[in-house]
Amino acid sequence: MSPKLFGTDGVRGLANGVLTAELALDLSAAAARVLADRGEFEGHRPLAVVGRDTRISGQFLEAAVVAGLASAGVDVLLLGVLPTPGVAHLTGSLGADLGVMLSASHNAMPDNGIKFLARGGLKLDDAIEAEIERHLHEDWDRPTGGSVGRVRPHPTAVDEYAAHLDQTITRSLTGLTVVLDCAEGAAFEAGPRALEAAGATVIAIHAEPDGLNINDGCGSTHLGPLQRAVLAHGADAGFALDGDADRCLAVDHEGNVVDGDQILAVLALALAETGRLVRNTVVATVMSNLGFVKAMKSAGLGVRQTKVGDRYVLEAMRVSGYSLGGEQSGHVIMSDFATTGDGILTALHVLERMAATGQSLQSLAGVVTRLPQVLVNVTDVDKSRTDEDAVVAAAVAEEEAALGDSGRILLRPSGTEPLVRVMVEAETQDEAQAVADRLADVVKRQLSLA
Repeated sequence: MSPKLFGTDGVRGLANGVLTAELALDLSAAAARVLADRGEFEGHRPLAVVGRDTRISGQFLEAAVVAGLASAGVDVLLLGVLPTPGVAHLTGSLGADLGVMLSASHNAMPDNGIKFLARGGLKLDDAIEAEIERHLHEDWDRPTGGSVGRVRPHPTAVDEYAAHLDQTITRSLTGLTVVLDCAEGAAFEAGPRALEAAGATVIAIHAEPDGLNINDGCGSTHLGPLQRAVLAHGADAGFALDGDADRCLAVDHEGNVVDGDQILAVLALALAETGRLVRNTVVATVMSNLGFVKAMKSAGLGVRQTKVGDRYVLEAMRVSGYSLGGEQSGHVIMSDFATTGDGILTALHVLERMAATGQSLQSLAGVVTRLPQVLVNVTDVDKSRTDEDAVVAAAVAEEEAALGDSGRILLRPSGTEPLVRVMVEAETQDEAQAVADRLADVVKRQLSLA
């Protein structure tokens, strides 16, 4: 186990390997104690909501989390299987002091994770997560008698979340046929229900989870089945969610992939037209395709770029009050309606844009002309010297000068491994590959650990 448990998206690892029932119980009890010490529960009985995706390990981890919270005097509402954004929404709407989601998102079934949400459905501050870790395995004064927490189910969670989603759009989706790949995950009920209630004809695929098949050859990491289903059913569009449905990618009526950059562009233009795009700026990461940036510039919109990771996008949005942000991978955050990425919400608003304009998704997404993008991972290098080596810097400058405005280069040290990612965009795939390979050779030669 790493000395630091919390990563960028909670605590995640092999269920019953790294992430044991004992750890889940201890984390939850520690979280309750930390929040109590900070005065978050002052003057009322504390309340937590707990949701999970469809992984079979979520059942025993849920029991452990609930035991930890209740043993610390926190009342618990069991939401059952619900997407991460659904748990975030209900944390706020039910006035809970804490939300807990059990999921490993797009990871394979054997993994699982624990994510804590603060009051209002916001991500728990890093400082509080660090404090929780410090309180693990400590002796503490446990409540007894009537002071222990009560546990009860909240059977209307899916209905409440789906109703919230439908209230965010103002136009019926009647006449649109959509395929929704639920990834055998947390949105297998909420996703189809929300889209159907909005008026769309929905063909749901991979919506029969058995606890073992989540993300297995389906969802946003495997778009082939969605592409085939859209063509087979003659659908207007298709959307693929991941295991906890906090992101989605799309497919147009001809089976072409529509990535997160294109989805962001579609939504940015829709919000800008109605004056709801704050400061006419959309937040994206440095990995967003240059074609997206150019499309936004030509539309008179700004792009605020952050480090890679939806947490950094969300941070920038919260600090500056922006209303739209996201990643190429399909995390899209619409802060007027959600505190986190929400794949179902994203699909609804893209479909609403199609209904409002009468245009196909292919036409709407065509505002972005994606430049070929090549990513090369250079392993076994001293990533700490990426920005310091003069030879590397000179090589990058030379290649950037040759590309001019028609391309882009990004060298990004990995956050977890001894490698540097070399990303190049250019007018052709061959050119991007050639530049990436040349720079990768320089990085390997100059920064090698050998």
